[in-house]
Amino acid sequence: MSAKHVDQPHLIGTGLATLGIIAASVGFGLVPYFARSLTADGMAPHAIAFFRYAFAATVLLPFIWRARAQWIALLWGLVAGVGMGVGWIGYVRAVEIAPVSTVGVLYMTYPVFTLLIAWLMFGDAPGRRAVLASLMIVAAAALVASPGAITSDQVPALVLSLAAPLGFGFGINVLVHKLTVLMPLVRIACVSLGSVLGLMPLLAVTPGAALFPGSASGWWLVAGIAFGSALIPQLIYTVAAPVIGTARTAIAGSFELPTMFLVGWFAFAEPVGVAQWIACATVILAIALTPGKSIRSVAANIVVEGKDPLKY
Repeated sequence: MSAKHVDQPHLIGTGLATLGIIAASVGFGLVPYFARSLTADGMAPHAIAFFRYAFAATVLLPFIWRARAQWIALLWGLVAGVGMGVGWIGYVRAVEIAPVSTVGVLYMTYPVFTLLIAWLMFGDAPGRRAVLASLMIVAAAALVASPGAITSDQVPALVLSLAAPLGFGFGINVLVHKLTVLMPLVRIACVSLGSVLGLMPLLAVTPGAALFPGSASGWWLVAGIAFGSALIPQLIYTVAAPVIGTARTAIAGSFELPTMFLVGWFAFAEPVGVAQWIACATVILAIALTPGKSIRSVAANIVVEGKDPLKY
């Protein structure tokens, strides 16, 4: 996939682009399957996070070198990557011991963190519909994380899992406010590299047995989480989002949450009750109410708005 294709999104149709966003969202939604399976195989959560980002950072590293003159923006991307990578550890730990549906809804609170960070750090005040959508997402999270839905031993891990949407919310703001001078592939590359660098100190103090899968099949899971839930979905989003715009991207991208539910249901035999499906529908409705900025496709918003990313 070349940078030329990324910068000329009209080469594919809207129908194919929408299917691409849905397919990419399924890839993101499969993360709990890979994460829980790898922790069961003996890997530490931060080692799983490292491998998820390492392949993308390695494959796209040449794009960072080509953009080295824009080092300030690259530095912002690295910082955002550190926050996202370290925050993702809490998500992996929560998936290990808590229901996938509960962790999934809590992860989908990242639009709330995105709006708060945009307001507090960048003076970007949210509109009424965004505030309403945020309250809906908080209500959905409260529904699946109520005392009757989780056990006391799961509470610490679920609280820690909020570091993932917090880190992702910060990363979205950096992409929107600081990385617009970079080409889309460069944005993905520097954020992935930042995640890798942020996780390296933790790897250095981890026993060797917890750094790698304990079986041959585990390496297939590592490849799956690195390519099937990170590199390939990110590239698809970068190409497809400009074709269909932010509103349809956000709505199609919300397919990630029911995918998580189905993973918990089919892969781990976790019951998904009425409360979880109500929370899922609430989150999707909230995303539909706030079409102004797509969540996963912020790297392509400049193209969507008809601006030249090299001049903006």
